[in-house]
Amino acid sequence: MSLQVLFEDNHLIAVVKEPGQTVQPEPGKPKSLEDEVKLYIKEKYNKPGDVFLGVIHRLDMPVSGIVLFARTSKALTRMNELFKNRKVDKIYEAKVEGKPLHNIDTLTHFLVRDEIKNITKAHIKPIPNSEKATLSFEVKYVNNSNCILRIKLLTGRKHQIRAQLGAIKCPIIGDVKYGASKRLDDKSIALTAVELSFEHPVTNAPIKITYQAR
Repeated sequence: MSLQVLFEDNHLIAVVKEPGQTVQPEPGKPKSLEDEVKLYIKEKYNKPGDVFLGVIHRLDMPVSGIVLFARTSKALTRMNELFKNRKVDKIYEAKVEGKPLHNIDTLTHFLVRDEIKNITKAHIKPIPNSEKATLSFEVKYVNNSNCILRIKLLTGRKHQIRAQLGAIKCPIIGDVKYGASKRLDDKSIALTAVELSFEHPVTNAPIKITYQAR
């Protein structure tokens, strides 16, 4: 499948990550999104030698949607600051099992990572070594035993959306690690990064990048 570019200028490039693909190279995994984007830039602009590409943020391997890369070190440094200071609006869509108690809600949990098992546990109250995690959501569509949520991520913790939705008994479809009833055939989960909004790190223009979840 050819690379799908959503936004591109001299400083940034936003592309679509397919489920099952890693953002950065990992041993034994298929070609990473980073490698694909580097090759795209090298071929499009006929660049000799290595192509600079800065990884600004990541999506979990089974997740799809928008990934933003920096094409210059200046853009990378400034975008890292924007993400750190929560000046980037990150919107996701998730198809989940069940339905939340409220159509519009904000969830706050305290997350603890188990790096050995690669899982994040969500707790209602703070415990030692936990990190506060917050997201808000709105129910977009309800269909029998599942629904679609539009989620705004207010903090950026590893597996945050997956753990928090699992904690309220609305696991993402296919996400058996966090309580889903079964895997999807392609081992993806029904979570997609659909929107990124921020101020351009060099021009200061407002940028809004969108992608339609399948």
